[in-house]
Amino acid sequence: MPTDLSPTARALRAIEILQTRPGATAGELAAWLGVTERAARRYVAILREAGIPVESARGPYGGYRLGRGTRLPPVVFTEPEALGLVMAALDGQPAAADVNDLVGSALDKVIRALPESVGRQAATLREHASAAPDRYSARPDPATTSALVAAIAARRSVLVTYRSESGNEWEAEVDPWAVVVRYGRWYLLCHSHHADAIRTYRVDRVRAVQQTAHEFDPPDGLDPVAAVEENLGTGWEFSTRVVFDAPLAEVAPWIRPPMGRLERSGDGCVLVGSTSNPAMYAQEWLASVPFAFRVDGGQELRAAVATLASRFAAALADQP
Repeated sequence: MPTDLSPTARALRAIEILQTRPGATAGELAAWLGVTERAARRYVAILREAGIPVESARGPYGGYRLGRGTRLPPVVFTEPEALGLVMAALDGQPAAADVNDLVGSALDKVIRALPESVGRQAATLREHASAAPDRYSARPDPATTSALVAAIAARRSVLVTYRSESGNEWEAEVDPWAVVVRYGRWYLLCHSHHADAIRTYRVDRVRAVQQTAHEFDPPDGLDPVAAVEENLGTGWEFSTRVVFDAPLAEVAPWIRPPMGRLERSGDGCVLVGSTSNPAMYAQEWLASVPFAFRVDGGQELRAAVATLASRFAAALADQP
């Protein structure tokens, strides 16, 4: 427990502990607060003086607990917590600096609700800090995200209407396993009933969500982040296979998960995946990798790379 908390902050922390750990003894409360048992009892007395009913019981199963119907005070942030909240909001959503933005409006309410001594630095940071948006980030609709999270919590299958990057739209019934945020993009990790396979969908491309009556159980030991990493580059319309002459360790930092799976191959490595947009794969992803490569598979990607190469060659041609 940090040693720089004020008595008021420790008393509020004591409320949180008793709310989540009813029956905590004076010794346990002291350990979680980072104080002596005598001090812990003093904080309990402070709470009682403030009108918060803290009940106590003696014996081996005794301890402190909040009385029924206790109305807890508002959430209180320390200054470092308030600054951390503003920094996290700006980092994840640069538009949070704008009070007209959805996140910005919520952040403004939080800052205005803080005590002046705590909120001053947070307000100053928000006013004078600027964040550049991530060109690859995509903000999903909060209502869509909420519907997916609700289905995940209820373990109910959903019908999703999805639009791919190439503009194709379809409806699929899936078991939603998890929502994963990675590098500014939100992904739905799910099991497709029609394909009988794991799929990873961009949440910002989900147009509609309808919960069904079908229940499901997620796989045991599921690691959502690892599963998303593994599946981002699979399951799309056009297969891709790119061979690099450089070692895997050197190429890996330049490969984004949606590009596919990078494997060792002799002294070099090979990137195996799929895409729904070969032109973007060639122009934005492959063109940024600073190593020699050849497209060994995927005629659509080969055609996209050839088109890009022709454009660059034309740019260097002698002018009449």
